[in-house]
Formats: sequence, structure tokens, C-alpha cells
Amino acid sequence: MTEKLLMGNEAFAHAALEAGVRVVAGYPGTPSSEVVETIARLRAQGRAHGVSVEWSTNEKAALELVAGAAYCGARALFTCKQVGLNVASDALLSLNYVGVRGGTVLLVADDPGPISSQTEQDTRRFAAFAKVPVLDPATVEQGFAMMGAAFELSERYGTPVILRPTTRVCHASAFLDVAEETWARELPEGGFQKGPRWVIFPKRAFEAHGEINDRLRAMASDYGSDPLLSQFNERVAGGVAPEGAPMRPPFAIAAGGVSAAYVREALALIEREAAAAGVAVPPYRFLQVGTAYPFPEQTVARFLEGAPDVIVFEELDSVIEDGVLQAVGRAGLAVRVHGKHDGSTLDRGESSTRQVVFDLARYFRSADNDHPVMPVLEAAIGRLELLHCDEPLPPRPPVLCAGCPHRGSFYAVKRALGKRDAVLCGDIGCYTLGNAAPLDAVDTCLCMGAGITMAQGFAVAEPGKKCVAFVGDSTFFASAMTGIANAVYNGHDITVCLLDNATTAMTGGQQHPGTGLTLMGQQRRPIDAEAVLRALGVERILRADPFDAAQAEAAAREAIGFEGPSAVVFAAPCIQLAPPKPPVAIDGEACTGCKRCISSIGCPAIGFDAAAAGPASKGRGTAFVDEALCYGCGLCAPLCPFGAIQPAPGAASGKGAGQEEADA
Repeated sequence: MTEKLLMGNEAFAHAALEAGVRVVAGYPGTPSSEVVETIARLRAQGRAHGVSVEWSTNEKAALELVAGAAYCGARALFTCKQVGLNVASDALLSLNYVGVRGGTVLLVADDPGPISSQTEQDTRRFAAFAKVPVLDPATVEQGFAMMGAAFELSERYGTPVILRPTTRVCHASAFLDVAEETWARELPEGGFQKGPRWVIFPKRAFEAHGEINDRLRAMASDYGSDPLLSQFNERVAGGVAPEGAPMRPPFAIAAGGVSAAYVREALALIEREAAAAGVAVPPYRFLQVGTAYPFPEQTVARFLEGAPDVIVFEELDSVIEDGVLQAVGRAGLAVRVHGKHDGSTLDRGESSTRQVVFDLARYFRSADNDHPVMPVLEAAIGRLELLHCDEPLPPRPPVLCAGCPHRGSFYAVKRALGKRDAVLCGDIGCYTLGNAAPLDAVDTCLCMGAGITMAQGFAVAEPGKKCVAFVGDSTFFASAMTGIANAVYNGHDITVCLLDNATTAMTGGQQHPGTGLTLMGQQRRPIDAEAVLRALGVERILRADPFDAAQAEAAAREAIGFEGPSAVVFAAPCIQLAPPKPPVAIDGEACTGCKRCISSIGCPAIGFDAAAAGPASKGRGTAFVDEALCYGCGLCAPLCPFGAIQPAPGAASGKGAGQEEADA
């Protein structure tokens, strides 16, 4: 064993390998992506033996692959982010009825905030809906321990188990002892054993539903008594009664997930401040609920005995609070429950240690406003307020990178449309940022692959408008092909713009079927998206380099003018894959200050100096290029009607930067 500083996701990967995982599959999605990537890296280094790891085409495919491996008795790991579970839900909701043989863990990373997601969806709610147990780590160390426990729990009860870290746990770091080498657990004798249990017929599903309910009750009991699981429902006591003051029942505090870590930090801060002031902290008892579903009702009822109040801290939904309310009602306890329902804690978004200190101070004050610790708390809050900036931060809207090929694609489509009435449907990925001015090229964005089918809805409802759908190359293989088949089958008049930058850029540059490179290091023949479009029946397909403005606009105009399903493949690599070219230069003598280069494409590498007084600008200022940002794509050069932008060498050859890179 070696002590290493690991990111949470790296730690979870090590824990899965040490548990003997044999098959790992997922789809990239922040904040979960590094789990699969770490396993792939350790395998490539020869430190993880016997494990198969892959990026599947989407989450549904990944979970179904994992299920097949688990039927054979292999320990298997599936990973995604919270919205990815929506895609996998069809498989999950049936898998729990069928059950598994090998330990099956679903690492589903939630994203309170949301920081890098379209929703704040709470997987604990989904777990209850699917009747699948969920473990909720507060720290990296706890998530590491929970991974091994989840495999054991899965095999004990024949059920998939969800491990639900949130963004701050996934991306925090901790020192952990990890094995230098790991080996996948051998399959049980006989491998897959055929039998009626693996075929989900209505009669079998009815019986399985009863088995699920029985095992959930058994698991809830285990959460309070089994050494492997009860450790995650930690009970601690603290504080002391002031000398000479009448004894009162201790304050009760419950928390789940990373909120439990915030509560611990807040209580430690309060105790330090009180000790420095020479006063006592009121007695309290604290319970971390690490097993969010099935809810450990008996454990919570014992914890609350004798307490008049309890405050519940958790991010996103009121899962623990609702469980506490149910436990209080069923046990007939006279306990007032505070949390999201009465406004005592945040009802959405991320929490923090600072926020918990405020909420605890309010909680203490409501019960004992004259307690000697209250002035100390007020002083501590005052210091925290001084450290907190309430002034609005400078706006930093996300933008497409300088040199991003998507910028040229959007510009070409907008130029081809001209003043034609159109609806532009976007999708999930970097290209969602096409909604910002000056491009203003994304009118809708719902979920992965939805832009293509939504465009068909617009085309049916408002046939006078041209409907254009943008989709990335990774999303194309993940969830776009069904929508394209629907458009062809029903003859919907839409144009699909496939923005092919040869990677899954938004989540860190992962491979996909269009690149052909697998996580096992094998270079397969890439699947040709253009050939797929043709096989699906799209009759008019064009290909263009988005950095060649004239070519891209002509291709977009032809596709948009076609009546029926059409497509343009805009192909050029992401800037993370292609080396930069020399930056363009703006001739200050020739610049008139018209700002067309800025207002047309919005490249962050082009700025404007209002104080510059070039001879052609007549005091209006001139544009300039930030050489540290410019990628030398040359897209801006033909936009200047006065020839003030000098393209990088080679960009004036009639080929765009993307085509040159493809030729190379």
C-alpha cells in the first residue's frame, strides 16, 4: 500500500479496483468523468490487471453492458452524472426487478449549483423511485470506503447499488493508502447460469417487486446494526451545559452528503470561538445519514429520543428531512423538524460552512436567545460577513474558445439564413455557447439529442420557418441517430448541422466512436458520421471546413435550401487537438474602427482600444489582437471590408485552418 494524494474521483477508481471490479463502462459527464479515466490509466500502466474499461456510446448502453457482465458474476461499475441517469433509466428500472449476480455499483455524480449541468437533479429521489439503495458520502475518504461496501451490499442482496458523490466530493482531494497493483475478482464457477430469473415477464416482475420491498426493509435495518454499513450513519455528541444553568435537551442536528462535512466544520468553528471567549457551546447531538435510501428510520428515531427540535442539512431535495418527518410521525415523537420546508436551510444550490454557521446560529437563537454563546456567534458571523463579498462580481460569461471551429459553423449558418425566419435548436456541449451575442445562433437547448427532434416539432407546428439543429460528433453517436431516423421516416424539413471537432470537448476531450480510439488503447476503424447519415436516408449531405467562410456558407445555404431532411458536416479539430498557428495581425493604420470583426463572430482574442487614434479610424479607436489568445484560425480575416486583418501565413491559400489540419 502507498499513501497518495488523490482527487475524489481518482480515489473512487482505486477503491473499485481494490474491490475487484472486472468491467467498467460509462459516458463522460462532469463531475464523474475522471473515475473511468483513472481506471483506464492504471490499466494502461500495467497496475490494474484483468479489468475491461470503456466509454460507451451513451449511458443506456453502458448500464446494459454492465448488467450483462454482472449476470455472469463479474463485479461491475457504471459511471455517469445525474442527468446521465435519465438516459440509463430504462435499463435501471428493469434491472432492479431482474437483479444481479456480481456486485454492481452505479457511481452517479450529482452537481448542486448546478456548476456544469443543465439541472440540479437529486439522484437520491431517483434511487427511491427505482427502489435502489444509495450511499451518500460526505468526504473523499468516506466515498472510498463506501465503494467497497457498495459492492458487498450489492452481492448480499442481488441489487444494483448507487454511490452518489457530489461535485465538491468528486473534485476534493485527500491522502489515502492505495494498492500499487490490483487484480479483478475471478468469475464464480460456471459464469452465466441460464434460468427464468433473467427474463422479465409480468408474473416474474410482480414477484420481484415483493422481493425488492422485503430487501429494502432488511437493508434499512442493516444500516443501523451491520458494522459494514452502520459506520456511515455516524452519531456524535458535543457541547456542554453552562455552569449553573438548568439542563436542557441537546440540540439535534442531522445532515447528509457533503453537508455533513460542512456541519462538522461549522461546529468546530463555533467551538473554537466559544473556547477563545471562555463560554460553553450548548450541548448538541449530530447524526450523519450516509445511507440515504432506504432510510434508516430506526436509527433516526433512536437519535431523536428526548430532543424537542432537530435541524436537517442537505443539498438539493428534502430527502433526509422527509425521512426524519416520517420517522418522527411513525415513532410518535414530539420533535419539531427544521430544514427546507420551514426555510431554516437552503432549498436549492450548494451549501457551505459559512451558510451552516448562519443557520445554526439562527437555530440556537430560536431555542435560547440568552445563551452565553450567542454574542460569540454574532461576533463570528460578523467576521465571516467581512470575509464575504456582497458586491457583484465582474461578469464572466462562458464563451467559445478563440479558434473554436464551432464559431465558424454558426457564422456560416447565420449568413446562409440571412433574414429568413428560422429556429435554431442547440444541444448539450461546447456549442451551447452559440446562444450568446453576437452569434445568437442557439434558440433552444433541452437535453442530449433533443435539438434534432425538437426542430421537427417546430417544423410541423410552424412550417413557414426553416428549422436548423446543431449537434456535436460525440452527441451524434450518443443520442442523435434516432431523431435523424425519425426526420427521414416522416419527411420533416430540417437541416442538421453536425459540428465535428473530433472529440468530446465539453467534458475533457474523451474519445468516441467517431475517433475509433478506445480506452483499452485499441485503434478501431472510426465510424464515419457522414456514412451513417447517408445510411439513415438523409438525401442531401454536404461537408465543409468551418474556417473557410465562403465554403462553409455555400454548404449551409445549399443544405438549408433543400426541402426535407438535409445535413452539413462542419469538420475541424478542437483547438485542444490541433497546434496553434501564428496569430493574425490587425493593421492599426488601415483599421477604421467599424468593429465588424468583433460584432460578427465575437472572438475573445479580438479587443478594441477606444483610445487608439489610427488615421483611418478618425478618432473612433481601433481593434487589436490578443496574441496570447489568438489561435491563428484566420476566420476573422475575410470579415474586414478594409483588409486591415492580416491572416496567419498559409490561411490565405483558400483553405481554412481546419482543412489544412485535415490534409496534414
